[in-house]
Amino acid sequence: MPQEFEIVREFEVDATPEEVWEAVTHGTGGYLWPMEPPEPRVGGAGPFGSEVTAWDPPHRYANRVSAAEGVSRQTLNQLDHTIEPRDGGRRAWVRYVHSGIFVDDWDNQYDGASRHTDFYLHTLREYLTRFAPRPVTFATLNGPEASTAADAFTAVRDALGLAEDTPVGGTVGVRGPGGGTLDAVLDFRSPYFIGLRTGNALIRFFGRNHWGAPVGISVHDFAPDADAKANELAWQRWLDGVYGVHG
Repeated sequence: MPQEFEIVREFEVDATPEEVWEAVTHGTGGYLWPMEPPEPRVGGAGPFGSEVTAWDPPHRYANRVSAAEGVSRQTLNQLDHTIEPRDGGRRAWVRYVHSGIFVDDWDNQYDGASRHTDFYLHTLREYLTRFAPRPVTFATLNGPEASTAADAFTAVRDALGLAEDTPVGGTVGVRGPGGGTLDAVLDFRSPYFIGLRTGNALIRFFGRNHWGAPVGISVHDFAPDADAKANELAWQRWLDGVYGVHG
């Protein structure tokens, strides 16, 4: 049965309102995935067939879409960003509201959306404070069918070489593509997600097996010579190897 949902988050970040505005309207590849910028007016076209419902730079941006494109279990999706200055405009307070209607499997859909929201907004803060406004090269990939198993994300943790007690915020040497060691900061960790930050990239691991989907990886690469295809192929081989699939 269709049912409404609402996910609300508030946070402060060491970035100006203008920097936050630029990230959520034009720099989405730095923390989420690349999207066409919205038309800068109420009623303008937004991402995924949405319509801009609020446009007040750099304070408020919202969009709304019915029958969300490519989302069979959702008939309404609304995203609303409110941004206010703090500390004389040197910092920003952000209120993010994601609302809409899920068609079925409400508890599972809501749980997944809520937990993804926390990870994406954390990545937004990492992007704003570490990398913005550097251009980004984005790559994303999914694991094989075996990565939908209940314990599939534990295999990712083990393949990276992370111990159960590896602390968030510490520097780690993880086992990356090609068997090499990748020096990174473990910037996020939960049973559902792992976030690694290198000097030039944010590498995100998604335990979507918890919601019946394959494990995924996204790479936000800010190096001047970044190659999206090379990143995709390297991490795809790595992820397939975690589950014993070799091309």
